[in-house]
Amino acid sequence: MTYVAKPKIHHPKLPTNTLGFTRRDYEGAVSTLCAGCGHDSISAAIIQACFELDLPPHRIAKLSGIGCSSKTPTYFLGASHGFNSVHGRMPSVLTGASLANRDLIYLGVSGDGDSASIGFGQFAHSIRRGVNMLYIVENNGVYGLTKGQFSATADRGSESKRGVANTDDPIDLTSIAIELGATFVARGFSGDKDQLVPLIKAGIRHRGTAFIDCISPCIAFNNHAGSTKSFEFVRQHNEAVNSLDFFEGRAPITATYQAGETIDVEQHDGTVLRLRKISADYDPRDKVKAMNFLQERKHAGEVVTGLLYVDPEVKEMHEHLGTVATPLNELNEAELCPGSAALEKINAQLR
Repeated sequence: MTYVAKPKIHHPKLPTNTLGFTRRDYEGAVSTLCAGCGHDSISAAIIQACFELDLPPHRIAKLSGIGCSSKTPTYFLGASHGFNSVHGRMPSVLTGASLANRDLIYLGVSGDGDSASIGFGQFAHSIRRGVNMLYIVENNGVYGLTKGQFSATADRGSESKRGVANTDDPIDLTSIAIELGATFVARGFSGDKDQLVPLIKAGIRHRGTAFIDCISPCIAFNNHAGSTKSFEFVRQHNEAVNSLDFFEGRAPITATYQAGETIDVEQHDGTVLRLRKISADYDPRDKVKAMNFLQERKHAGEVVTGLLYVDPEVKEMHEHLGTVATPLNELNEAELCPGSAALEKINAQLR
């Protein structure tokens, strides 16, 4: 895969944070996603959040799996640690990295296919273990890399680009995250940067498991059956010497609305996404009410955005396990091998 690096030349008057970094210092390579993809808007929000939080890029570890969403860490935080794992296995790799070095800030980026299907078990166990991380799912309801099949988060009755209706019930990752013990759960929309950036900043600062389900429309699969301008129609009626794909650039979908309001957002294929922003008097500290609220609004046909649930008094995985405070790579031989007396003590506890 070829990546296009961005120029290193910065305008001398670019704003800097307290570390002396500009926003450009938190960027990565040039994106190869479709023009107008919501995932790029999420990348921009992550860049902005890290810039505003004055985070040293080398103290951040970004991990991902497989899919369009899992490509995006290439496009932000180019000076940070990064690991692209296999399909659905990002949570395990992140958990292991966190156990080895608790001093880094861990950012897991995944997709609805990567986390709600093949990686569903990995997602669940990383949440219930209380791994200190921000876990972002870039949720578009399709498998974008394999031509737009339904993912496990696609709503029942939604139609594919061929007009086939989805007959399966969706997995709501926010409800499951709350049920499994995540102590910070939110939902955002890629087109609402004013809301998404603060959510990401809060998630990064949260000690414990923070999860954000971010609705991110896919612009590549809005070619409906019967259209004479669709890729399938042209291929079926053209004697071509090769097969080429061209995705026309689209303007990013944005939305601006106030707390407590509901807004209908028309997507590129003409379908409407109904978003409700949580009202200012909503209490995110009640776990049961949060789950009931999600189900009530779901039955009303609304996608709730904002901070859904937070537990301000929480312990994370290292406290549960009683691990050593020093990262493993900084321990000396004597600390790593305490001797036979310590081993005998451990064995005695198992007898």
